[in-house]
Amino acid sequence: MAKLIPALNSCLSRMQAGEKRFARRLESHLEDDYLCWYELPVGKRQRYSDFIVLHPHRGLLLLEVKDWKLDTIRSMNKSSATILTPQGLKTVSNPLEQVRQCTYQLVNRLQKDPQLVVPSGRYRGRLVFPYGYGVVLSHITRRQFDATDLGEVLPAHQTICKDEMVESMDAEAFQERLWNMFNVQFPQPLSLPQIDRIRWHLFPEIRIDAGSQGELFPSELEDSGVDELLPDMIKVMDRQQELLARSLGEGHRVIHGVAGSGKTLILGYRCLFLARQLHKPILVLCYNIPLAARLRELVNRRGIGDRVQIYHFHDWCGEQLRLYHVPRPAAGDAYFDRLVETVIEACGQGRIPRAQYGAVMIDEGHDFAPEWLKLVVDMVDPETDSLLLLYDDAQSIYGKQNALDFSLSSVGVKARGRTTVLKLNYRNTDEILAFAYRFARRYLQPDDKDEDHVPLIQPESSGRHGPEPVVKQFASYAEEARYIVGIFRRLHQEKEIPWSQMCVVYRANWMGKELDKQFAAQDIPRHCLSDSSSKKRFNPEAESVKLMTMHSSKGLEFPVVAVSGVGSMPVGNVDPTAEAKLLYVAMTRSTEKLLVTAHRKSPFIHQLVS
Repeated sequence: MAKLIPALNSCLSRMQAGEKRFARRLESHLEDDYLCWYELPVGKRQRYSDFIVLHPHRGLLLLEVKDWKLDTIRSMNKSSATILTPQGLKTVSNPLEQVRQCTYQLVNRLQKDPQLVVPSGRYRGRLVFPYGYGVVLSHITRRQFDATDLGEVLPAHQTICKDEMVESMDAEAFQERLWNMFNVQFPQPLSLPQIDRIRWHLFPEIRIDAGSQGELFPSELEDSGVDELLPDMIKVMDRQQELLARSLGEGHRVIHGVAGSGKTLILGYRCLFLARQLHKPILVLCYNIPLAARLRELVNRRGIGDRVQIYHFHDWCGEQLRLYHVPRPAAGDAYFDRLVETVIEACGQGRIPRAQYGAVMIDEGHDFAPEWLKLVVDMVDPETDSLLLLYDDAQSIYGKQNALDFSLSSVGVKARGRTTVLKLNYRNTDEILAFAYRFARRYLQPDDKDEDHVPLIQPESSGRHGPEPVVKQFASYAEEARYIVGIFRRLHQEKEIPWSQMCVVYRANWMGKELDKQFAAQDIPRHCLSDSSSKKRFNPEAESVKLMTMHSSKGLEFPVVAVSGVGSMPVGNVDPTAEAKLLYVAMTRSTEKLLVTAHRKSPFIHQLVS
């Protein structure tokens, strides 16, 4: 059974009656190796046709659906049609000519990609797969069609009629109607990388930048520059991510996802989409200051910073007090707790208004206390009621109330029936994921909670490979730091890995000072995220090694990561499970190469090397 993207239920309200029936036939009469899209453009991107169908053996097919009845069509030639509408006679494009032009615009775009064309010989420069186009007449039967002269301008083999898309239609006969629209059939099927390249061209919004930090908000390239900008290697959302991102409708949504499963990527897509739909601003909240800084920089780069507001949660609380002239609590013990309490109290008194935002998105929801979530949920405009909560309890590292101890409905999140689980990890290589999870599973157990609670999810690998993680032990922390500096210098000089792609994650602040000193001694550019100010200035693209605590690393990723100071873990009387989560988060920041170092014997180091 094929799956339509977006999910059919999410776009029924936008479809005409004939489109609904045809969409159901695509889902029920095609096998699951078909890719089917109902075109809902994002932003100014061109709409190609009502439906696009892609099959590795058959090729690419574009289809235009018309709900015209026979007496609707007053005349038609090869370029235009005169139809009767409630407003009177209207001249429109011949639907076949319309979809033909869209098809050839797309073909011209795809032919600029060297990996999608024949490299030499008689068919040099032509696509390596067939393509076709056609029209669906959802209210005209084949008998009615044949009784008219429509076949002169809508060839019969490129037209599907009402009685050829009914539920009782034989699946093979339905598919035959589709593939009769092709003039040729190629013997060689499309490979998965080629299919991804086609998706990359069709839908710019699902692109993932192949750069060091994994671009979350893809740019929309102009057609004229595609041939100059095509990368040899491309990354796009997988089918589940694309289906989820494009199908998020109104209401509250929860995504439970393992580290590296693309949760924040989906958040980025949602920001781009809603920024063009909503009149009120969009609020994005997370707990980690560097992650907030990174998201804010990317949003501003995409030109939607005036519509998407991104804050670290406590910064947002402070901004609310400033905007609505509510006095801040005095500095001192438990200041941040009192800051939140002040905002909650001011909202209850009406001094800070509720429903300020057209949409609210919460990244790192596992680190939000119940009262925080309740406060934020009240900020969603009930007219749009758009809330997206992204969660992974395996990364809950701040010692808040256990996320499994309260239901989402108790804090106002109404997402029963609208929850999704993402288990596939794309960030880490098989070797890094297996290494990290082998350690973490001693402390964390997958938990199949109901959808009103947040489960721990066992990650699954995407099958990408790289070097095995390395564990090194030293006699002192200074020696540990010097070793990391030496390894990073060698990778930069011998492997030409940019400084911006390297990060050292450490357990205690004093370690950061020693690391900063050792990198400075070697005159290596670095940015130490040691306080709130330096965290807010975080720029992952800056050509410098990033030095940060394990807590600050959440939500970030780098090709090369050294996790330092593991010999000091677990710390003091801290719960070993909480410390294990923290180390798991730190190790899974690496996308390619992972080094773990220690200068003391500890239970964690013993487990990592055993």
